[in-house]
Amino acid sequence: MSDRPNTPLLDQIARPADLKGLSDTQLAQVAHELRQETIAAVSVTGGHLGAGLGVVELTTALHAVFDTPRDKVIWDVSHQCYPHKILTGRRDRIRTLRMKDGLSGFTKRSESSYDPFGAAHSSTSISAALGFAVARDLGGVIPEGIGDAIAVIGDGSMSAGMAFEAMNNAGHLGKRLIVILNDNEMSIAPPVGALSSYLSRLYAGEPFQELKAAAKGAVSLLPEPFREGAKRAKDMLKGMAVGGTMFEALGFSYLGPIDGHDMDQLLPVLRTVKARATGPILVHVLTKKGKGYAPAEAARDKGHATAKFDMVTGEQTKAPSNAPSYTSVFGNELVKLAAKDDKICAVTAAMPDGTGLNLMAERYPSRTFDVGIAEQHGVTFAAALAAGGMKPFCAMYSTFLQRGYDQVVHDVAIQRLPVRFAIDRAGLVGADGATHAGSFDIGFMANLPGMVVMAAADEAELARMVATAAAHDDGPIAFRYPRGEGEGVEMPETPEVLKIGKGRMIQQGKRVALLSFGTRLGEVKNAAEALAAKGITPSIADARFAKPLDRDLILQLAADHEALITIEEGAVGGFGSHVAQLLAEEGVFDSGLKFRSMVLPDTFIDQASPADMYETAAMNAPQIEAKVLQVLGVATIGEKRA
Repeated sequence: MSDRPNTPLLDQIARPADLKGLSDTQLAQVAHELRQETIAAVSVTGGHLGAGLGVVELTTALHAVFDTPRDKVIWDVSHQCYPHKILTGRRDRIRTLRMKDGLSGFTKRSESSYDPFGAAHSSTSISAALGFAVARDLGGVIPEGIGDAIAVIGDGSMSAGMAFEAMNNAGHLGKRLIVILNDNEMSIAPPVGALSSYLSRLYAGEPFQELKAAAKGAVSLLPEPFREGAKRAKDMLKGMAVGGTMFEALGFSYLGPIDGHDMDQLLPVLRTVKARATGPILVHVLTKKGKGYAPAEAARDKGHATAKFDMVTGEQTKAPSNAPSYTSVFGNELVKLAAKDDKICAVTAAMPDGTGLNLMAERYPSRTFDVGIAEQHGVTFAAALAAGGMKPFCAMYSTFLQRGYDQVVHDVAIQRLPVRFAIDRAGLVGADGATHAGSFDIGFMANLPGMVVMAAADEAELARMVATAAAHDDGPIAFRYPRGEGEGVEMPETPEVLKIGKGRMIQQGKRVALLSFGTRLGEVKNAAEALAAKGITPSIADARFAKPLDRDLILQLAADHEALITIEEGAVGGFGSHVAQLLAEEGVFDSGLKFRSMVLPDTFIDQASPADMYETAAMNAPQIEAKVLQVLGVATIGEKRA
């Protein structure tokens, strides 16, 4: 079956301006064809499917009503931006999504003028839209000009404090600003918290009086699930009238909720907003994630992130697995430990499946906490759990933990509270690109007094580090591990607790020592095999700890070899920098030791396969081999190494 659907009307749309001459009926047909093209494209590339399918009509309506790129449509997180990319001149490249040298899976300023602000983390859109609105009113000049600023933000993203900070500021400034609340009742995980409950209450009220002149705003026009919203509403915010009171208290005019899949509602409402809005206004739009594609609608995560799939069946094409994923190893080991210790609990920020804590939640729901998209709160919440005598594991992606760093410093490290940080997606992550790369956590965690920082070389080591973290009560401890499958090593039945600050020797050699921190150890071993063929047998060690360092191991390696090279999946300022500091303080460099540190380059690396990204970073086996030859001054064919 061809992956190219029949899209006669969409074929005529090269840019959003081409939508302007179409009737409302034709725009609805464009949306239908856009949905089919999105499904077809993602079936070939894999990627974030459900979010885009949920906003197909909204995307079409926004580009038909507003004058992009002069008007700035800012997609929060931008998982949902594939239909937007198709309509904005990138359809011919849509089947390169998330590939090397292809389209980013997120909005990206350098990719198109229709992407006014890059995104991939949540809850930034309202702040960015307000910035454009203020720049417009202050006379800011950019090539395409600045018209309206429109933020499209999901109900899950609205749970983060940054969104409320922006709304509070926007209400105070009173600038013309449009916020579209895309309420699909489900972000990546089912949304949690008071805001979701408040939005549920709105469905049961009478919020349409403001809308009747603008659209067919009647409760009877909503699909059955929305009419039944009262049944899932929770008993909270008592005494607060429905109809947008919370948003109006922040200074926003409120319209909605409206059916986000009905162009007969969307188009009149957006046209009215464009014509009449003076200050900040919030349009509450109800959508369904995965809309229009049965396999996505039926999926637990509504097709949030998919591999390549068969369009007819929805069955995903996944390579056979030779080893468990690091994430599943963490989740399973934590459940085993929690079975033996009722003080162990777990915290995540809207990523239970992504961090493996869904396993903990299924087995021990009362000890597993999804705090929503609120990493700052999650870290402090975990700190207080520790202060209260519990043993919290705070599981977050490296790139998301960055958002909670102040709390890591202030609420955890300074108080020496034993929070266990499980740092997933360490290093380069592949298709999600620079925004999701775990490049900086070694540096920002190892810089903190009293913090223990570990990195797993393989899945068996990860199991040992989970056990080590559970047993560690003397201050905070962190362990990092990458996305994807392990190395296929034998797993320990009962993982031992590691001695804090002690590494391990892997291979004894001569002349040069390779000191690895993390899963580059496999590439180090491959490089060593290639070097052995050239008559060079390096020593290999697995540091295990960036803090505290194994001083004895490092100083012995320095004493026994003419060169020492560290390798890590992190940026400058991390493990290698700590090793260099130790060697300098001990005066080792005075003896002539040749030291090099292989780290991620001082640039953000775009999406590609992890192997290709590490090739770009010069951290695969051939580059490690070349570094050894360079340091030792061994000549290679065609050049002389100095």
